[in-house]
Amino acid sequence: MKPPPFDYVAAGTVDQAVALLNGDADARVIAGGQSLMPLLNLRMASPELIVDIGRIEELDSISIDDDGLTIGAGVTQAAVATDPDVSAGWPLLAEAIGLIGHAQIRNRGTLCGSLAHNDPLAELPAVALALEASVTAISGDGRRTIPAGDLGIGPFMTSLDSGEFITAATFPSLPPATGCSIREFATRTGDFATAGVVTRLTLVDGAASNPRVVLFGLGPQAHRSSIVEAAVEGSTSPVLDDDVLARFTAELSPNDDAHASASARRQLAAELIAASVAEAWERAL
Repeated sequence: MKPPPFDYVAAGTVDQAVALLNGDADARVIAGGQSLMPLLNLRMASPELIVDIGRIEELDSISIDDDGLTIGAGVTQAAVATDPDVSAGWPLLAEAIGLIGHAQIRNRGTLCGSLAHNDPLAELPAVALALEASVTAISGDGRRTIPAGDLGIGPFMTSLDSGEFITAATFPSLPPATGCSIREFATRTGDFATAGVVTRLTLVDGAASNPRVVLFGLGPQAHRSSIVEAAVEGSTSPVLDDDVLARFTAELSPNDDAHASASARRQLAAELIAASVAEAWERAL
């Protein structure tokens, strides 16, 4: 398939990108293109103008300060995964990116682009939710910060306004004795996940504190499991009992599709969540 016709401008500055996206044309932003180009080729999007932010120097940076790790919108997933400071302080990011597609996709795709796309099967929106990340977005009205929990509003939909785009994502530093895990099942290496779980927890005097258990591929978008989080909070054991797993699977409403039935996804979810909680606990020790 070929995309519909569109005009293309490579913005040189953030201000120029803002002006173009808030002009008269129906415009969309692109950085790596691994999310937008498939939509164009499938004619699921037909903007009049594509504004490329991938060459804006100030967006191509990774920095660490008191607020945590900040990743610019122009930084590729491969650059994030291979950054030694990211691997040291936020290893879950590097681990999750290693599960995304293939090397060619990771070399072009951006972390911020994945968050803006909000694919229900994607790893990074789930990771951002588990790590309590936030994004900085800019429009003609100025900048604002959006917590990851408020960014996604549905499949392939976010709370970004028309003419607004993400300039960076920030991941807070993790407290000591914190462990994270991502577990997923995919039919083939590089495929989207049939089901996946991201877990983060901190051990305080041998008990789990502030757990975040996030599911992807199991609903309209990445979402937290309140049942499992409540069971893990204050627990002194990484093992989820059968009653918790039964209530967890009962609350799920996954879809049937060509890859798996809803019942198969529920069974996968139970196995993945038990393994993910146990792995995060072991890594926190």
